[in-house]
Amino acid sequence: MRLIIMGPPGAGKGTQAKILTERYSIPQLSTGDILRSAIMDKTPMGLQAKEIMARGELVPDEVVCGIVSERLDGDDARDGFILDGFPRTIAQAQALDEMLEEKGISLDAVVVLQVDGEELIERIRTRAAESGGARADDNEEVLRKRLQVYGELTRPLIAYYEKQGNVKNVDGMASIEEVSAQIAGLLEK
Repeated sequence: MRLIIMGPPGAGKGTQAKILTERYSIPQLSTGDILRSAIMDKTPMGLQAKEIMARGELVPDEVVCGIVSERLDGDDARDGFILDGFPRTIAQAQALDEMLEEKGISLDAVVVLQVDGEELIERIRTRAAESGGARADDNEEVLRKRLQVYGELTRPLIAYYEKQGNVKNVDGMASIEEVSAQIAGLLEK
C-alpha cells in the first residue's frame, strides 16, 4: 500500500498514519524525520541539506525530493509507505510522480482528512488545555497561520491528485476510530 495522507495541521494525520502503519506493516515517512535521519546518516543528500540548513536557508525541493527518493529505496518501504508532510506543493507532487515512475511504482491513494477550520481550532484549544500547552503548535495564532499556509500551498494538491483519480476523502472531524474505519473501507474497496 503506497499512500499520501493529507489534511491541515491538527487534522489527525499522524494519528491515522500510525494506525495505517500497524494495519499494513508499512513505514510512515515524515519529511522532517527523513531529513533528520539523512543528516544523521550522512547520506549525500543529507550532507547537502545540513549545509543549506546551517546557512539558515530552506532546503530546496530538489534536495527534499532527493532525500525522499533515498528513503523510498529503503528495504522497509519496498512493500509500501505512507508519505506524511510530502509533497507540500504542486512542484513537489510532480517531482514525486517522476520519482515513482522511475522506480516503477505508483500511489494507491491520497487520503485527505476533511476538517472544519473553526472546529479544528477548538480541537487544538482543547488539546492545549489537556496537555498544559506542551506542544509548540498548540497555539491558536500559530495554528491560524499554518491553516492559511496549508490553504495557499497544500490545498491545490488535492485538485492535482483528484485529476489523477487518487483522492479518498474522509471526514476528519469524526472520532479516531470512525476515521480509521472510513479509511480502511476506502482502501479495501
